[in-house]
This record gives sequence, structure tokens and C-alpha cells, in this order.
Amino acid sequence: MIIMGVDFGDARTGLAVCDKGEMLASPVGVISEKDFTQCQEKVAAAAKEHRAELLVVGYPKNMNGTVGERAELCQKFGDGLKELTGLPVVMWDERCTTVSAHSYLNVTNTRGKKRKAVVDAVAATIILESYLAYRKNQANAE
Repeated sequence: MIIMGVDFGDARTGLAVCDKGEMLASPVGVISEKDFTQCQEKVAAAAKEHRAELLVVGYPKNMNGTVGERAELCQKFGDGLKELTGLPVVMWDERCTTVSAHSYLNVTNTRGKKRKAVVDAVAATIILESYLAYRKNQANAE
């Protein structure tokens, strides 16, 4: 199944997709859009373009596991995507993904404007990889 990972942000939203076999998650871009509704529409268009069958939206819970304003906004974003695309949407705990993305970019020595341009897509890839690992573990447990 082709799954798209989404790291929703106020100014930039990162996107990643996996192959049909759900083995490899790859960044596919960043949508630079500050308008909430237009961002949803652009993500929905990207999902159609990449033939996504499921959307995984980062859900930034607080470190203590509670749901704050940011998570509620992401939930609203995911609900809108479900309505626009007709696809199932999974909200996925994304605590620390941006920190991990910055760590990966440190390893590859990606700096400055280039870093800013890709960090959200890398975060989306981490969200998707985490979800794919969960799916694989669930399948192995059955």
C-alpha cells in the first residue's frame, strides 16, 4: 500500500511516501503554505499525485502524553484531509521527530537554507518510517 506521511507545520509541511511494499519511506517535498485550508488542499493534491492509499499525519503530543493546542490543530488538519481525499487518516505520535531530523541533517552536514528546505520532509519521513515499523510489528505479532 502506498502511504503518505505528513509533517504539518505553520509555514512548511513536509511530505514523504513509501513504496507499495511498505519497505522504504522517502521524502517527496515540502509545501510552503501558511494558509491552513490551502495547505490541506495542496497536501490532498499531492496525495492524489502520489496515489496514496493512506495518510499518516504527525500528531505532536506533549512529552507527558497529553494533547495540547498543536496536536488539536494537527487533528483538525487530518480530519480535513480525510474529508478532501476520502482516504483513511492515521494520527501518529511524532514526539521528537523534528529533533531526530536535525540530528540526521547534522550527520550529513546539511546547513543553512538547504537544511531549512528539507528538515520538514525528513521529519515526515521519520514519521512514516515509525508507522511502517509499527505496521510490520503488528503483522508479525498476528
